[in-house]
Amino acid sequence: MKRNSGRDLYEIFPHIITEDILIRRMTEQDTDALFEVLSNDNVFRYLPDFLHMREKRELEEMIGQFGGRFFRERRWVLAGICLACEPERVIGTAEMFDYDAMVSAVEIGYRIHEGFWGRGIATEAVYAMTGYLFNEIGINRIQATVLPENERSKRVLYKNGFQREGLLRQVSYWKGRGLVDLEMYSLLKGDCGAYSIGG
Repeated sequence: MKRNSGRDLYEIFPHIITEDILIRRMTEQDTDALFEVLSNDNVFRYLPDFLHMREKRELEEMIGQFGGRFFRERRWVLAGICLACEPERVIGTAEMFDYDAMVSAVEIGYRIHEGFWGRGIATEAVYAMTGYLFNEIGINRIQATVLPENERSKRVLYKNGFQREGLLRQVSYWKGRGLVDLEMYSLLKGDCGAYSIGG
């Protein structure tokens, strides 16, 4: 990933390639594969329910907005994660949102098809996003929030050098759960010398 002076997150839709994965814009051709991810109850065990799809029709109506309206309105980057050896099949999502250009901060998230858990794909996706955000966009702070019981996701963040900042008590309302506590994790660009993230 080439290092430069940085640009706005919404200037160009991300297209990120590592040795093992590709993060790219999704199209209608990705609907079936993406539905396998977003309709799985286990994928959403520790995630907010707003993308949990029960009907493929919901996704068909929404998928064009992932790279279109949401992106143009500067609200949300929702990209597909693919294996580098199988770039046509989406096996997860990479998310970048709550971008604050003044603070130079952004939040990230990720969802992986249950059949691909335990293969380091989430860890690689976070590595890819942090490298892109630090080196291409020039972000200073990347953060992620996690349910306290989501040990798997916390391990992914720790492997990428994120630090736990603390517990946010009853900070968000999740459909089906009510008020939830979330742990805050962050990685600063200045931290990367110790962890070689995105270098």
